[in-house]
Amino acid sequence: MMKGGMGNLMKQAQQMQANMQKAQEELAHIEVEGVAANGLVKVQMTCKNEVKRVTLDDSVMDDKETLEDLLVIALKDATAKAEATASSRLSSFMPAGMKLPF
Repeated sequence: MMKGGMGNLMKQAQQMQANMQKAQEELAHIEVEGVAANGLVKVQMTCKNEVKRVTLDDSVMDDKETLEDLLVIALKDATAKAEATASSRLSSFMPAGMKLPF
């Protein structure tokens, strides 16, 4: 009886690992958008933190320091959204009470 239980546990662990791998592959295709200054600066990135595009309104092009700050804000916003999306998607595969490492 113990042997069958261990085999079943291993099978469940393998299934969970396969599901996690599939979810992580899907995250590479899910895009989020970080914004700053009410959308004057936008950053599109995947949930695997790959920046896809940066959009700048012409009005922010005059002040280099402000533009740099707005880019940092938009990147942080996009990163936070990507992490929240990834955590939400992957947490459904984790046993109750167990947290992901991000």
